[in-house]
Amino acid sequence: MKTLILAGGSGTRLFPLSREHYPKQFIPLVDDESLFQKTVKRSLLFSSPQEIAIVTNTDHKFLVRDQLAAIGCDCRVLVEPVGRNTLPAIYYGVREIAREDGPETVAVLPSDHLITATGQFRDAFRRAERLTKDYLVVFGVRPTLPHTGYGYIRPGEPLADGSLVDAFVEKPDLSTAERYVADGYLWNSGMFCFDAGLFLSECEACAPEVARAFDLPVGEAYGATPALSIDYGIMEKTRRAAVVPLECDWSDVGNFDALYAALPKNGNGNAVRGEHIGIDSSENLIIADRLVATVGVHDLAIVETKDAILVADRDEAQRVGEIAKALREKGDSRALFHTQVHRPWGSYTNLEEGQSYKIKRVTVPPKRRLSLQMHHHRSEHWVVVTGCAEVTIGDATYLLRNGESTFVPAGTIHRLANPGLLPLELIEVQIGEYTGEDDIVRYEDDFERA
Repeated sequence: MKTLILAGGSGTRLFPLSREHYPKQFIPLVDDESLFQKTVKRSLLFSSPQEIAIVTNTDHKFLVRDQLAAIGCDCRVLVEPVGRNTLPAIYYGVREIAREDGPETVAVLPSDHLITATGQFRDAFRRAERLTKDYLVVFGVRPTLPHTGYGYIRPGEPLADGSLVDAFVEKPDLSTAERYVADGYLWNSGMFCFDAGLFLSECEACAPEVARAFDLPVGEAYGATPALSIDYGIMEKTRRAAVVPLECDWSDVGNFDALYAALPKNGNGNAVRGEHIGIDSSENLIIADRLVATVGVHDLAIVETKDAILVADRDEAQRVGEIAKALREKGDSRALFHTQVHRPWGSYTNLEEGQSYKIKRVTVPPKRRLSLQMHHHRSEHWVVVTGCAEVTIGDATYLLRNGESTFVPAGTIHRLANPGLLPLELIEVQIGEYTGEDDIVRYEDDFERA
């Protein structure tokens, strides 16, 4: 079985933990592995690394590759030029799989779900695989409560390994959700399994505008296709939809209340990642890198990062996306980035910034290098903290070791590289009339950036 993992996303619902350029699937929310890495490992229950393909976007492709390398899984990565919702992403991935390997059974998994992958999880996919000759299969999770944040599936006529889908229904109000649970409805998990050829033909029948767009090269196809979800585009229209029940702990971790439910609790019902002292405080979600002390507070989400603090009633957790939207509308970069910003060559962390200076910590993994570049408006001082730096400034190239430093004048072509086997870390002090990230002219780049 081939597996297609969807790894796009906007990173708004868990702000400030997630940002547009670092959405929730890449964050280690519950332990030291990200949701994306957990999804890849789940896929190994029924696919080899060579049978797994990731669909992501240009902003996240290097982050995907780094996180794959961290778990030792060499998977194929497909890059969308722009996001167009789930149907074009799935069509693109399935078409690539079918073109190279012919008809195949394909499992489609979102990368931002939290799932307990037991033998029952694997068995559900094997049951679905037996249905794929005739049906497009969606997995339905048995509800544990009348949740109003999920879509539901009404099972119809029984099949040997599942049921026909009688109807897909939208997110309900509480009383309707209670009735759905009592009547045996299932949560729509957003996970699918189907034969590649059947999926492509059903897309041609139900969403021909998507199929037609991909007669063009990929870059042009994404400009021509409408933005459609697989649910609206195909599953709600096809007569060949089946559902297989999924018996496992599952959450889409769609807000901080859902994250609170997924994390272990202490004796006062607080879910804590970090250090917390609570006086008469209960049922709180607390995530922070520093000590958080609370007195007399209950049912809150308190989330701290280096550049932002969120305090919200857990019952209002679904509104957190409004904060990210407000930041984006006023052009605030905190909607896009953390203080640590990931780049194809490594990362940098903004430590301090003033009117005419900026201080960063720069980290370059072994055997990587930045572009050969120049800045018009700033000079840079580099001080090596750990590792060995290969520095090119003008016509000179030399090595710097920990404790050594150099100066890059404004207007000078330069490059930083890590030739060693250990990570390189240095402090960069920028001084100039303008220190924005767009003050850069690239002459050579290993990552083909303009």
